[in-house]
Amino acid sequence: MSTFWCETAIIASPGGSGSPEAVRGVRVEAHDGRITAISPDTRPEAGDTRLEGIVFPAAANAHSHAFHRILRGRTHEGRGDFWVWREQMYTSASELTPEKYEKLATAVFAEMVVSGFSSVAEFHYVHHQLDGAPYSEPHAMELALARAAMSAGIRLTLLDTLYLAGGIGSPLSPEQARFGDADVHAWLHRLASLRAAVDASFPADRVSVGAALHSVRAVPEEDLKVVAAQLPGGIPLHIHLSEQPAENQACLEAYGTTPTGLLARHGLLTNRLSAVHSTHLTPDDVTLLGHAGTTVVMCPSTEADLADGIGPARELSDAGATIALGTDQHAVIDPWVEMRTLEHGERLGSGQRGRFTPQELLQAATSGATRSMATPVAQAALEVGNVCDLMAVDPASTRTAGSRPLQLAFSATASDVTAVVIGGELLASHGVHTRLGKPGTLLTDALTAFS
Repeated sequence: MSTFWCETAIIASPGGSGSPEAVRGVRVEAHDGRITAISPDTRPEAGDTRLEGIVFPAAANAHSHAFHRILRGRTHEGRGDFWVWREQMYTSASELTPEKYEKLATAVFAEMVVSGFSSVAEFHYVHHQLDGAPYSEPHAMELALARAAMSAGIRLTLLDTLYLAGGIGSPLSPEQARFGDADVHAWLHRLASLRAAVDASFPADRVSVGAALHSVRAVPEEDLKVVAAQLPGGIPLHIHLSEQPAENQACLEAYGTTPTGLLARHGLLTNRLSAVHSTHLTPDDVTLLGHAGTTVVMCPSTEADLADGIGPARELSDAGATIALGTDQHAVIDPWVEMRTLEHGERLGSGQRGRFTPQELLQAATSGATRSMATPVAQAALEVGNVCDLMAVDPASTRTAGSRPLQLAFSATASDVTAVVIGGELLASHGVHTRLGKPGTLLTDALTAFS
């Protein structure tokens, strides 16, 4: 058993009937990685790990491409758009090997942990060698990511991605060859094999496998039909959806409908689907996604960095979709920045404040995000029975001083995260990973292998 004494903690109201409360002197007991008791108005006892400040549930990162971390601070010369940035991304992808990727991903996942994340959905499509041939160990890249997550202590949902075309009606380009499989049936076979390999080697509450369709650009309609019919039930399914107007136009020209409409045509809009970005939607698209109960993963810092646009998050939530947050290409890795950037985008687009309440933003960063994963579901407040994944925040920093605890989404940053607990283990303290050291040092070392 592990015990934590929280100076102040955000705990669920009794019976779950009201809003979470900030309560002082909370003792949290955990057994086998889950919270077994919460005792307010206590004093620390011998053996307790003290968590100063305001203790929240740790955040979850619902969309990540770990190797995109290479590009931070390296893509800003001159003008351009998403498509120009994509060419730079392909260069970075071409330099990955299983060994280099494990080292890089370990550092990236360590950065996530010290920033307040306890779980991540890794949207992974760099499967093979440069020419598209499988490695001698066919899951070499995937297992490298799983080992990296275990080293960093973060919970991983590895989303193995189907990527068959370079665009609608176009073959894979040479730069994309290592992303693809021979056909959709080869991918389904490889996915089954990967699930078995991961199940045999890693604890299920730490590493699980889900599925992803890269986009309707990369998966032809005939293959969408096969996925709808043959993808095993019970695993998450993600897709990049309507990130760019050009994708929508190409889909309309080829299929006579939007990307959302195409998914609906083949029964792929369900409550297990997570639609990433969903930036450029029609009103009908919003209705379809909401009525299906999908999760929509917004990545506000990336969507700003890549000039994607501002998606209709409020409209989607009102229609019935669950909003989740991710860091995507890691322009920043900071759950607090993602929370308020989501709200700031809404304010800029609407001319209104308070489009999302602080509690809704916390839900998007916790329960909304884990809803899209295969790891244990988090909540926006501490409750008995939840996984013991905690994040402590300094309420008296230069940024946060004077903030009300439940409004820290509008003032805190990852720099204010003083401790992170995952599965009842203290894994970060004041920006240092307790197993691995300073993420900056790890990243600096790993990034020397890339141009």
